[in-house]
Amino acid sequence: MQSPSFVIREECPPGACSCARDDLLNDPAGDLRILQLTKLQEKKLIERIEAISSYADLKHMEERMYAQLGIVLNITPGLNEVKTVRGLQIEVVERPGLCRKTKQSIPAAIRKCLEKNPEITYAILDTYGLFGQD
Repeated sequence: MQSPSFVIREECPPGACSCARDDLLNDPAGDLRILQLTKLQEKKLIERIEAISSYADLKHMEERMYAQLGIVLNITPGLNEVKTVRGLQIEVVERPGLCRKTKQSIPAAIRKCLEKNPEITYAILDTYGLFGQD
């Protein structure tokens, strides 16, 4: 079992999560960055995501989450018409050590941010050419 040099997230109650935390700790080649996201750090991350006010800030946050925690975030237009932020697909890519609760709370925080800042939603849609500007 690897012994990380930093404080790691507490183990979830048995049966409450499928994060494979122990498998990650037992994997000598495992990427332990995600375990740095303690419950307190997760709360701060969610507050920070909800406070995002621009598309550039959202992209920067995506890059930081990947660099520091190995979290990959995908935000794409849904298959159907996008009339509200609910039409966007917001996915946190599954990985060992990623808590089920975290995987749900990050997209929820992003939706909250997008509801407060519709111009970010428009910028996301524009990156997929949905406004047809050539």
